Amino acid sequence: MNIGMPGVLARSWLLLIHQLPAKPAYSRVKIWRRLKGIGAIAVKNAVHALPMNEDTQEDFEWLLREIVEGGGEAFVCEARLIDGLSDEEIRALFDQARDADYKDVVEGAVAKLLRPNAKSEAIAELRGQVARLRKRLAEIVAIDFFGAVGREAAESSLKSLEARLSEDDAVKDKATVDTSASAMGTLRSRTWVTRQGVYVDRIASAWLIRRFIDPDARFKFVAGKGYRPADGELRFDMFEAEFTHEGDKCTFEVLLERGALKDPAVRAMGEIIHDIDLKDDKFGRTEVAGIRTLIEGISVATKDDSERIAHGTEVFNNLYEYFKKRRR
Repeated sequence: MNIGMPGVLARSWLLLIHQLPAKPAYSRVKIWRRLKGIGAIAVKNAVHALPMNEDTQEDFEWLLREIVEGGGEAFVCEARLIDGLSDEEIRALFDQARDADYKDVVEGAVAKLLRPNAKSEAIAELRGQVARLRKRLAEIVAIDFFGAVGREAAESSLKSLEARLSEDDAVKDKATVDTSASAMGTLRSRTWVTRQGVYVDRIASAWLIRRFIDPDARFKFVAGKGYRPADGELRFDMFEAEFTHEGDKCTFEVLLERGALKDPAVRAMGEIIHDIDLKDDKFGRTEVAGIRTLIEGISVATKDDSERIAHGTEVFNNLYEYFKKRRR
């Protein structure tokens, strides 16, 4: 228990305590970037913290392996703070780190808003930069464990920039096809392209596409960056895709929104996919742990993306029927 707070249980934290070799320097930089990427904060020299849950424990365990393989030493422990540093102070450190990240997004958006009217040839580049800002914002949201206040300003700045681009008559639509709800019915017999190594959002999105949007959909798996789509191909959950994360929505939710799919069973599934993919517990679905375990089992069982989608389809067909019958 916290000292001075009788009857209130202290929060559990995960601590990664590590020692890195002096050389090579790039290894130290890599570990620092990985710590930043998973949202860990430094509480002491070579001691980093994350809130305790299954996902953060997995993040630290992977990082521990990297450190040891790189010639360093590390161990992970679960801790409760007794004295010297309070849970509230640790939480404040997380919020400060995420607010700094959100500030970077705001400054990036504002810098682009202040530019004079872009020439037509520069619009595509600007759209790419905005897409990267949007992706960066989604990454920050995923590690914003306690809801830092800076998120609202970042969202607002980015939406203003996107609106300004949309209003420019010289700007072409971001997608090469009409992805509005009214046009979703025309998306038939397409090749849908996504990143290799599919996991929960991409597996679930593939299920949604085949079941509700394009029954004859073919799936193609490519490297995450640098892929140039062929005519007629549609990308999802990848860089500059026609369907991908928007704000705090995962790709599955974006497909639901664009397709105006109101089915309560599918909406419930979207909440589960969101909580697993973005790790923000936004909806607090009790089914998350079970579905995550099933998808992780599929991922361990096979590296073949087509097989992962096939096995995942069985999971999501059953989940859909469960929610459909439950809501009658």
